[in-house]
Amino acid sequence: MKSNNNKEMAQEQEPFTVGSFRPEDADGIVDLFRAVYGDGYPIRLFYDPAAITAANEEGRYYSICARTASGEVIGVTHLYLSAPCKSLYETGVGLVRKEYRNSGANNGLLDFLYNEFVSRNSHIDELFGEAVCNHPYMQKAISRFNFVETAIEVALMPAEAYTQEKSAAGRVATLNAFRCYKPKPHRIFLPPVYERKLRWIYDRLDDARDVAVSEGQIPGATPTRADLTVFDFARVARIAVPESGGDFRDRLSALESEGLAKKAVVFQVSLNLTEPWVGAAVEILRERGYFFGGPLPRWFDGDGLLMQKLLCPPDFEGIVLVSDFAKALLEFIREDWGQAA
Repeated sequence: MKSNNNKEMAQEQEPFTVGSFRPEDADGIVDLFRAVYGDGYPIRLFYDPAAITAANEEGRYYSICARTASGEVIGVTHLYLSAPCKSLYETGVGLVRKEYRNSGANNGLLDFLYNEFVSRNSHIDELFGEAVCNHPYMQKAISRFNFVETAIEVALMPAEAYTQEKSAAGRVATLNAFRCYKPKPHRIFLPPVYERKLRWIYDRLDDARDVAVSEGQIPGATPTRADLTVFDFARVARIAVPESGGDFRDRLSALESEGLAKKAVVFQVSLNLTEPWVGAAVEILRERGYFFGGPLPRWFDGDGLLMQKLLCPPDFEGIVLVSDFAKALLEFIREDWGQAA
């Protein structure tokens, strides 16, 4: 029976090529998302061909497509801006039709993206990806392309995003990994409570840092600069803090209240590791139930630190990880969560 299924799948496959987005790909991308996710994917742009075309023209998204000779899009992956630093691009929103998942399509998409497309675009300094942890496939892929794992976002995506394929029973974690194309050595300050763990992570990077230990209090006269982004479908509130000031507690409370009003159950704060007093900001977050996520290279151009808080039960047992490093990182995060809970 298995052999017959494999033959049927092989017969359904056509030769394909990989390349940058063309306007005629837009309808095929929509069809692909519907085939894989039904109507459950949270980024609604991918159900609108005109919006996909506009996003590519404006550089908000770069779609890399695998297409057959007849023009059917059988796989796609993307680069897009999601971090404060405009030379750090996220790689993700990748998917392949079920019948082509043993065809090398995903590997071809990633090889073109990481080894050809980026080299043609000089404004891209670094890439990062959020590999979902309800299966091992994307983690295995990024390890082949010189990405370094640094952080885990616990309970990031809702199970509803995976309804079509029934691949998640609860919220799904992601493993964050970064690949540097243009090094930028700079000084960072490690919060004392996480110094040892952060040094362990930074020892793996191929982009040098001048590392010091954070000390001192947040300057009282400096106002906090922070931005909130709420992802309604995922119920995730992200707070980016490029500058922490004397009003950090009050600013954090106000932004959390906004997130709660929009029914967020996952809160993430990114702090700036180039601030000498970042350790004091970490302690404020820990007092409010936040726990360790991991460093985010080049997040603010200088590095960031992810802290996270959950108002929903995590499913640590359901997190699928491949590397020994990622498994050890998760154990530390789980311990820190236990202290914050």
